[in-house]
Amino acid sequence: MRILVTGGVRSGKSHHAESLLQSQPTVTYVAPGPDETQEPDPDWARRLAAHRQRRPSSWTTVETVDIAGALARSEDAVLVDCLGTWLTRTIDQQALWEAPADDVTAVVREATRELVAQLDRPHPVVLVTNEVGLGVVPAHRSGRLFRDLLGEVNREVAAASDEVHLVIAGRVLVL
Repeated sequence: MRILVTGGVRSGKSHHAESLLQSQPTVTYVAPGPDETQEPDPDWARRLAAHRQRRPSSWTTVETVDIAGALARSEDAVLVDCLGTWLTRTIDQQALWEAPADDVTAVVREATRELVAQLDRPHPVVLVTNEVGLGVVPAHRSGRLFRDLLGEVNREVAAASDEVHLVIAGRVLVL
């Protein structure tokens, strides 16, 4: 079972993704969030604490940008939350925000190929992502680059998934 859960910010997608794996005895929760060596963000810290608190104690959290590696090493069900933060960290780690779009796209495509290659596994995997591009065009280049690249990442992961769940206002639509 490979499921991609997408939706807007605060739509309930993480909660839904977690519910899909509640029956699993053990789950590896892959959190590719912001680089903790950067300046602390109290709002982000509160959000992470709330996520950790609602997860069962049998779940193991792995904080890494290397989703493909985490999938390869895990023998449990895996929940990845989320591909948007993964994309941000991938671009951040290589300082690509000002690089030519073609260069950034090539790096992201390769990282996405590596991730998708690890989705064919015997244990369930649920990936959470943000649905972007439904609103205004971002005013800044970095916003447009992120929107375009995440749209591409989402398409590739969706193509390798058995199901895609769209979460809007806490409601789930299986596509």
